[in-house]
Amino acid sequence: MSVAQCSRAGCRTDAEWQVVWRNPRIHSAERRKVWVACPDHVEFLRDYLASRSFPVDVLPLASASAS
Repeated sequence: MSVAQCSRAGCRTDAEWQVVWRNPRIHSAERRKVWVACPDHVEFLRDYLASRSFPVDVLPLASASAS
């Protein structure tokens, strides 16, 4: 099994978080996208999406396999 790597451009660190979001202008409420993040970039990715008024949730990556 491969380990997910951070979605931040240029980062290849193992991800520990999932940043779940959607663009309400083009996606229905059921459609959600997921970026994964390392501890160093989780806030950056969350803030990037939140600054665009996108709904964002940050969850531990381990909870993705529990769903």
